[in-house]
Order: sequence, then structure tokens, then C-alpha cells
Amino acid sequence: MRRGTAMRFGVLGPLAVWDGTGSLITVPEAKVRALLAALLAHDGGPVTADRLVQDLWGDHPPGKPAGALQAKVSQLRRIVGRDGVERHPAGYRLRIEHSDAAQFRDLVAQARATPDPAARAARFAEALDLWRGEAFADFADEEFARPAAHRLAELRLTAVEEQAAAQVEAGDYAAADDLADAIARNPLREGLRAAQMRALYLRGRQSEALASYTDLRTQLAEELGVDPSPELRALYESLLRQDPGLAAEPRGNLPRPLTPLIGREEALTRLAGLPARLVTLTGPGGVGKSRLALAAAGAGSPRKAPDGGWLVELAGVRGSAADLAEAVAAELGIRDSADSASPARRLATALRDRRMLLVLDNCEHVVEAAAELVQTLLRGTRYLRILATSQEPLGLPGEAVFAVEPLPPEDAVRLFTERATASAPGFAADLDAITEICRRLDGLPLALELAATRVRGLGVRELAARLNDRFAVLTRGSRGAPARQQTLRAVLDWSWELLSEPERTVLSRLAVHRDSFDLAAAEAVCAGDAVDLVLRLVDRSLVAVTNGPAGVRYRLLESVAAYAVERLADPVATRGRHLRHYLEIAENARLHGSEQRTWLARLDVEAGNLRAALDEAICRASAEAVRLAKALSWWWLLRGRLTEGRRMLSAVLVGVAAKDPELTVLNGSFALLTGEQAPPDSPDNARALWLRAYSLFSVGDIDASYEVNEHALAAAGDDEWGVAAALGLRAMLSLVRGDLAALGRDGLRSAELFRRLGDRWGEMQTIPPLAALAEIKGDYAEAARRQHEGLAIARELDLRAEVSARLSGLGRLALLERDWPRARDLHEQALRIASDHGYTYGRIHAEMGLALGARRSGDLDAAEHRLTRVRDEYRGLSSVAGDHLLYAELGFVAELRGDSAQAKKYHLQGLEYARMLDEPRAFALSLEGLAGTVAPQTAALLLGAADAARRSVDAPLPAAERGDVDRITEAAQAVLGSGFASAFESGARLSVEDAVRMVS
Repeated sequence: MRRGTAMRFGVLGPLAVWDGTGSLITVPEAKVRALLAALLAHDGGPVTADRLVQDLWGDHPPGKPAGALQAKVSQLRRIVGRDGVERHPAGYRLRIEHSDAAQFRDLVAQARATPDPAARAARFAEALDLWRGEAFADFADEEFARPAAHRLAELRLTAVEEQAAAQVEAGDYAAADDLADAIARNPLREGLRAAQMRALYLRGRQSEALASYTDLRTQLAEELGVDPSPELRALYESLLRQDPGLAAEPRGNLPRPLTPLIGREEALTRLAGLPARLVTLTGPGGVGKSRLALAAAGAGSPRKAPDGGWLVELAGVRGSAADLAEAVAAELGIRDSADSASPARRLATALRDRRMLLVLDNCEHVVEAAAELVQTLLRGTRYLRILATSQEPLGLPGEAVFAVEPLPPEDAVRLFTERATASAPGFAADLDAITEICRRLDGLPLALELAATRVRGLGVRELAARLNDRFAVLTRGSRGAPARQQTLRAVLDWSWELLSEPERTVLSRLAVHRDSFDLAAAEAVCAGDAVDLVLRLVDRSLVAVTNGPAGVRYRLLESVAAYAVERLADPVATRGRHLRHYLEIAENARLHGSEQRTWLARLDVEAGNLRAALDEAICRASAEAVRLAKALSWWWLLRGRLTEGRRMLSAVLVGVAAKDPELTVLNGSFALLTGEQAPPDSPDNARALWLRAYSLFSVGDIDASYEVNEHALAAAGDDEWGVAAALGLRAMLSLVRGDLAALGRDGLRSAELFRRLGDRWGEMQTIPPLAALAEIKGDYAEAARRQHEGLAIARELDLRAEVSARLSGLGRLALLERDWPRARDLHEQALRIASDHGYTYGRIHAEMGLALGARRSGDLDAAEHRLTRVRDEYRGLSSVAGDHLLYAELGFVAELRGDSAQAKKYHLQGLEYARMLDEPRAFALSLEGLAGTVAPQTAALLLGAADAARRSVDAPLPAAERGDVDRITEAAQAVLGSGFASAFESGARLSVEDAVRMVS
């Protein structure tokens, strides 16, 4: 199965797989079907290898369980595609893009979010039609399938119950007959009984409805020794007295929505499950609290609120709890009485026995009065439920606060697209521009709907470009909407007017932050103790709070920040405080030593604020810009943010007209690291010298890098970090130069020093040369240990490029162990990570690893395809050593195809790169490749010269890498016989130059 086709899995019945055309795909072998079922039972989550072995073979595993499992995984991958089954540290996982189980769950969620009962019942029917039998029907006896099958069966029964309830609510009482079979299979299921009883009663068959209850009560007593639930008993009593509240027609004044609710399916499900009598929906203006509240109220079962759902809009009401009570009473049609009690108590008395849902919308401007009224109503009634919307909670005991979040990106795009299509049919749907609009508008539904109305006149690209002045653009909403929702500015004006003067001051000052901030930053920028006010703004939904790995962080939505910064009374002073706070953080950062990880994470989370501070310093042309750029340089380097570093260093030099020598050196080094020319300079300290040497090495200027690095080592003196860095770089240079003894000596010493300092980044720099040395020596266990150590450090520091590189390194070791599937998995993981993070060299390394694996496993077509792609797509980007290996591999592919002429041409091209490298092992590889393209006598000479070249640097070819040499040797021996050895010995006495001349 090729990647990209819409494969679909089925478990709602016997196991099934369909391709993108809907055709059934056969999964032929029993254990492979069982493996697929076991992975599907975990719904795309990882499953350990041990668990899968147990699932497939039980207590009688095969002799080599890991190998047997890998064989079944390989068979399954041939059916579902290479990417279909992924290998992770936690085990194997199946990539499930489409499945009937997921579709069923989605349809159930959509049904629950559908206000109209007839449409809701139809959506439930659509979900139930997906079932072809019992879940995992052909694995019913397998332990691994039972939990998943049980969960799905339970959801199926719940869907049947809710479908029947929706049918009854819609006036379709045929559910009374439709439920008979389901009740026969599940006679103790109270939800099914309740739906049947209501349906029978409403069809005029009261005696049958009562008989159904009696039957259930009898079975519960006999089988479980319990009575029916209070809810079902209450329904039974309602049937006995023929309660008019059982009528299907909903009561109340809830308006029917004019447009579908998008992206709130999960929220509706969560709201439906809250048991509290008071639920307050909180969130910023425009987030959709009112719309969600009405949808939740409309989706509520008439059984729970037979006296209906009632909306009372409080936005236009001012005053005390008494004023609010009078507004509610007027909306409900409750007449005033001569009772001397307060209006709130009189209202509570009138509602004491009513089973209704009261929606109090927009309480934030009268929050104290609303809280007083609600408390009185809840204390004075038995069944009343209240759903309130407010930018802050009411703060009452028993209140369930439900924070309404902005829409996630996918749902925001869907909402904007649907509304824009309605406003401008056939508009050009530029996904990138739409995604940018949704991001800039924070996923706020009201802002998105306002923006969608402008598509007809502006188009999405122009609209996205104009959002820097969003308040001028988003000025026209629906004429039927309240005035406060007609424009984005009006929405925020409403929130601003509710704030006290100190709250307004703090909010406007917080707006200078870029992205999130902590309380220390808030206090620094607000020039005083702002904690209480920040928390007050959190309560008012104007400041969002998150609690993650970086601790508690706060942020303003972009629209709120844009509005608040316009209101900032002292921008120069506030931005100055922001700059000084983040300069202090950057200068105190300890990036060389045991606190490195902590500080890298700290600077990562403050990246936006650091950039804003540096922009402000450059704008001021202040000396603080130079200090901040210097402080951030090592963070840019360690994090690989080289382009950003180069751009900002240049901006400081130009904007501040700085003559600082250290800044000039840093700028030149970053220029080299980003592929630009840099003027020569003379750094005056060891670390600056090392950075220049490091940048020269990165662009392939080995000789210059070696010379500068030697100066850095000499200048380091007692600076242990400087010594460790210079030794680590010299180890890498020794690898390229073929000096393996120096590599081992310097690499180990560097690793030891970095380890003692606690500098994990520095320690990681020693991994590639030391792992390469172990690999060259044939000590693959040591090489793997080093690579795993580097992988752990890279993940610890969240360095994705290094993760990709280490995975490629482990993939190469798997190749040497002839574990082709594992090698492919590792290189594919490396390729995905490198591609996702724009790491070009990582993509080259991973592609080369996949090419090496394809050739060694016999897939010459795949090998050639990958090699030519590396050659053509990354021309000029690969290193000299990489190009040398590329042409050697192309030569071996051609030789294996029997095309000696083309093979020789490729190997001669590779030989030119070996000349540039001037390294014995590089010459040896080219000579070994050329030996496969010449006469046997010459081949023996070249093989002897190559062997001698390798031994000259104490790096004979390990057994695992002798495949090509052994093949070429056997071919020559078959012709020369005993004469091969003497020719080989003669070749061993040739100099590399003589051997090269022989084939040139």
C-alpha cells in the first residue's frame, strides 16, 4: 500500500481493511491479522513488543520472539505501508488515519452537539449504521481485544439510548418498537427502558409502558437485589399520574440558531456531564460563551428540564439583585405578588418546584448582583438549574466553572471558511492566508465571523495583510447582533469599561510583552506589586493562564494586547522596564555548566520577549542592545538559531553603530555559520577564537579551522570550558584528517572535562567523533552506546537536529549489523524529524542511510533513486566527505548492475573528492570501488594498496564492512587463483599516489 492512500480500518464487526477506493484488502495470515487487531485495540497508541508477543502467542512464544514479531510486523507493513506501523521507544503503533470506530465516535459526538432532536436522531442512526456485528467479532475470545470491544459496545448501547430519546423528543414514537430487540439483549439497561416507556406512553400505550417498568423492577430484584434508580422511579410515577410535563414539545424561549455551531462538540459533551446545578461559562469577550450556552441548553433532555429552557439576557440590565430578579420574572411571564419578600425571594418561591434550565447571559457587568440572585434562587428551589455566562465566575459554593477556550486552529479554519463561503460564495480559499488570519485573531469565533464578512471585498490575502490594524478592518458585523458585538473594538470596549483604573493600567502595561510572561516579569514591567491585579484580570478572562513545564505563565490574546497597548499611558517607561528585566535574565543565564538545561529552557520560553527587548534596544540605539546581543549569542548558537543570531547581530552593529570588538567577532562567526563571507578578524579571547574555529569547520575550511582552534586552545589557560571546547573541535578535525590517535585522545579528554563541568551540550559535541572512532575500530557496541548517550542528551535539551543526527548514527550501526528493517525505521525517523524542522544536513544523512540500506539489502532501484535525489536536490550542500561517499555508492550500484564503465566513472569522480580530503581511508574506499571495474590483476593491486592505506592509520576494514571488498576479492581470486596473494602484497607496497596513478 503506497503512502498517502486513504486506508480505512474496520473493527465494528469482523476485522476489515479497505483501500482508498473502498475495496476490501485481504490480510491473509492469522498472526498478521491478530497483530493488526492488537494494534487497533490500542487505538493508535504504542504497544510494547512484549505485550504484542503475549497477544499473538500467549504462554507459548516462539524460540526468538523478537525476531518472530519483527517478521509479522514486516508482513503487516507490506499491507498497510512502511509508514503504517511505526517503531517508537515505547513500542509499535499503527498509524490510523481512518477507522469505523473513530468515525462512530465522531458521529456520536456530533449527534450530541446537534440541538434539533430529529437531526440528532438521524446522526445517531448514521453512527449506528456503521456496525457490522459485534466489535472485534473474530477476536472475541482474545484477551487483548476485550477492553476495546467492551468500550465500543458500551458506547453503542448509549448511542441507542440517546437516539431513542431524540426520536421521542422529535415526536417519532416508533422507538417503542425499535427498542424491543435491544432490551431483550440488555434487559437491565435503564436508559433503554426509560426511552421505551416514554415512547409507549406518548403513543397512548400507557399500560405497556408501566409493564416495561414492572418487568425491569422484577429482574433487578431477582438478579441483583436492587430497585430501579430514583430517576426511573420518578418517570414511572409521572406516567401513573399522566404528568403533562412528559409532552415532547419543548418549552421555553431558547432561540433556534441560524448557523451551525462549529468546533464545540467536545465542550458540549463535557457540559452535558457536569452534575452541578450552577454552571458558569467564562472566557474573554467574543469567545462564544453565549452561543455555546444556548447550544448546551437546547441539547438538554426535556426529561431533565420538562418545564423548558429559558434565556434571560442581562447585558442591558443594571442595578441590584432585585432589578435582575424583576427582569427574569418578566421574561418567564411570572406576575408580581403582594408578598413583602424581596423580588429574588418571590421569584424563588414561584420557581420552587419547576424543573427548568435558566440561562443567565452576560453577567460580568452585574456579577455581584447576579451572584446574589443565583444564590437565592438555588437555595429556594428544588430542581432549578442555572447556566450563566460571564467573563468572570460568580464565586458561589457549588459553582462549576467552565472555561470556554478559543477555537483550536483546525476548527477556527473551518468556522472562518464556512462563514466566508456564506458571505462570498466561490472566494479563493488560500489555506495559508486563512490559517494566518485565524492565528492572528486567536481563534476567537466573533473575530473570525467579523473577518469573514470582509472577504468579499478584500480577499483573504489582503485581509491577512491588514490585520496589523485589525480594529479598522473588523468594523462590520451582523445587523442582528447586539451593538457590543458589531465590531471587534466594541467587544473590547465592553470589557475595558468593566475594569477599575488600576486594572486598566496593569493590563495596558502587560500588553508590551510578546507571548507569555511570569509574575516576576509582570511586577517588573508594571513597576510595583501587580500580582493581585494580574490575578483579578485572570478572573475577568482578559489574561490567560497556563501551567506547564515552565511553570505558571500568563498571556494576553493578540487582539486584547493590540487594544490594551493603544491605551498605554507611558509606553517609553514601560518598554524600558521590559528591556531591563529581560536584559538581566539574559546576562544572568548560565549556559556553560550544570545549569545549562534549566537556562536553555528558560530562554526558550522567553524567546518572544527577548526578541522584543532587543528590538526596543536597537530602536533606542542604546548600549543595552550590545549587551543583550552578546548575552544571547551563546543561546542562539546552542539552540541552532543561527539565522536569527546573524540577523540580530548585524542589526545591532548597524543600528547602534557599535565598535565593540567582541560583537564584531560574533557577527563574523555567525556569518560563516549561515554560509556568508566574513571579514578576517583577530578575536582576543579563547572562547571567541573557538567560535571562529567552530564556524570555519562548519563551512569546511579544515586547515583554517585547525589553525585558529590551536590558538584558542593555547589562549584558554585555566578556562576549563575553553579547553574542553577546543579539544572537542580538534577531535572532529582529527576525524576528518584521519588522525585517529589524536581523535581518541582529544575526544575523551574533552568529554571528561565537559562532564565534570556538567555541560551537556559540550559533552554532546564529543559524541560524533568518539562514536565514529568506535565504528572505525569495529567496536559497534561502544559506538551504539555513544550514539544512545548522544540521543539522550539531544532529547534532554530538546535539540531536534541532534536527535535526527543520532538516529541516523544508530541507523548506520543497524546496517552494519545487517538489521535492515531497524536501520530503515531509524533513518526514516531521522528523515521525518529533519524534514519537519528544516534540518537540511539531517535530511542528507538520513537519505544516505536509506540508500545504503537499500543497496545492502539488494534493492538497487531504491538505492539509486535515493542517491540521485541526494546528488540532484542537495547539490553544493553536502560536505566533501558526503560527496565522496555518494559517488562511491553510485559506483557500487553500477558495478552490481554489471555496468563497469559507469561504475568506473563514478568511482573516479569519488577519487577526486578523496584527493580533496587527503585522508587514507577515503583513498582506500575509492581504490576498493575501482578494483571492481578493472582487470583481476589490477584489482588485486588496488585492493592491496587500499588495505595498506587503512592500516596506515590503524583502521583496517571491520568484518561488517567488508561486503564489497570480499565480493570484489572473490571475483579476482576466481581468475588469478594463487597469484592473487602475490599481486595483493605488491599492491600493499605501492604508495597511495602510485595506486591512484594506476587507475587515473
